[in-house]
Amino acid sequence: MEVCYQLPVLPLDRPVPKHVLSRRGAISFSSSSSLFGAPDPRQLSQRRGAISYDSSDQTALYIRMLGDVRVRSQVGFDPEGKGSYSYLCIDFRTLHSCSDSDSSLIPGPGFSSAGPVSGRRLRRLLSFQRYLHSSRLLRGTPHLNPLHILDEDYTGQAKCMLERVTTWNFDIFLYDRLTNGNSLVTLTFHLLNQYGLLELFQLDMVKLWRFLVMVQEDYHSLNPYHNAVHAADVTQAMYCYLREPKLAKSLTSCDILLGLLAAATHDLDHPGVNQPFLIKTNHYLAKLYRNSSVLENHHWRSAVGLLRETGLFSHLPAEDGLKMEHQLGSLILATDISRQNEYLGKFRTHLDQDDLYLSNASHRHFILQMALKCADICNPCRPWELSKQWSEKVTEEFFHQGDIEKKHRLEVSPLCDSQSNSMANIQIGFMTYVVEPLFVEWARFSDTRLSQTMLGHLGLNKASWGGLVQQEGSSSPEELEPSSPAFFTMPTPTVTESEPESASAAEPIAVTTATATEETNYKEIPQGSKES
Repeated sequence: MEVCYQLPVLPLDRPVPKHVLSRRGAISFSSSSSLFGAPDPRQLSQRRGAISYDSSDQTALYIRMLGDVRVRSQVGFDPEGKGSYSYLCIDFRTLHSCSDSDSSLIPGPGFSSAGPVSGRRLRRLLSFQRYLHSSRLLRGTPHLNPLHILDEDYTGQAKCMLERVTTWNFDIFLYDRLTNGNSLVTLTFHLLNQYGLLELFQLDMVKLWRFLVMVQEDYHSLNPYHNAVHAADVTQAMYCYLREPKLAKSLTSCDILLGLLAAATHDLDHPGVNQPFLIKTNHYLAKLYRNSSVLENHHWRSAVGLLRETGLFSHLPAEDGLKMEHQLGSLILATDISRQNEYLGKFRTHLDQDDLYLSNASHRHFILQMALKCADICNPCRPWELSKQWSEKVTEEFFHQGDIEKKHRLEVSPLCDSQSNSMANIQIGFMTYVVEPLFVEWARFSDTRLSQTMLGHLGLNKASWGGLVQQEGSSSPEELEPSSPAFFTMPTPTVTESEPESASAAEPIAVTTATATEETNYKEIPQGSKES
């Protein structure tokens, strides 16, 4: 088979760097500890590695390398010409037979020794297996309610919450607690099932559940903000937007599937630091994606990797699968905040000219991009009790990055210095320069009760932050906002060939290798045209 993504290979004859050891789902490795210069095999148990597994229904070993995917042929693979090493193979289908009481002794995926492993983590990693085997569906219960496939953590209270998943005040924090930290898995599965997408696209239930579990696990739970709960919150917001009248009557089932999957994976494997930090620390991802939409490219590639590893779309024609992967990338790349003005300008122009035709596939995809951008930064438009929690989490993540930069004597990134910035000032500036312009235009496009509700919450929350600033002793109006909007939106980066190429004429962004003066544009439709 072909190599999906040619990535730098970690040499096996030298010690593994600490920053690699700490990565989640980083690399697969040989069971021979001597390859790493580690005489004590227990040292390898500290590696949080990815997995290679041997599956009877696939013809290749999928090895997740450094967050992306590398496909290795089962026969004749010679890594970097240094000889073939035996990779540890784990068959998920056999691990469920171990009882939970023994789970703390089971070697986790990628471990070469029987070191202690968290039982809760193993249950999370293998939850798709446990859920299916414990479900009444597999015990002969008639398929009356698809929620029966969910596990025992999916309590009656969580089910009641899902009945109100269309409401804008949906409390994702409470829902995450009720589902024992599985909000992203259960919510996304429920929404996909609500639309009947499992039957329509003939998605294998086991593969889908496994894909969602792996997506949830690849979010870093230690990140205060960019974690699986944020992804679940964005997915719920995206669902609310998909139900808006203009979209509900125009979007196809494929559009809805892509929109929900993009929302669930849009920050996959986020490291908890921003792009400038990766660039100035010479991170391998910055080099791999040429300093352009680094994180977004990585989120997209990681999502594609999991799609291929689980074979979720393997039953579709190869051309259709590639097209969906490219469209998924087009949606995720649109969340790059440095391209905010580019997308907003196009959106405003279309609204001014009244030439958005949702019967056209290109325009529908562009609206999906704008909907995902809104969902990604909708926290200031939530009720104050929810919005404030998100503000605290994102500020904590900013300041943590600033502390790291100070520790290593790097230039502290804007908004990341806890000494010169406050949570209230950051939020006021973010609302003023980023959120409000976007949601004002969205309300022009979709002038509904939801849009007015979001703008109402935005105004109230902004006033609340302003009041907190005044209570803290700020007397100058200038102190309520950062001095420059450049802190929140950066110039549009050069588009590189790492971005998804246009899969068909229906894609709104025709991506090519661009010079510094070129920019990506989606194909315009002459005014009056209604054909897709």
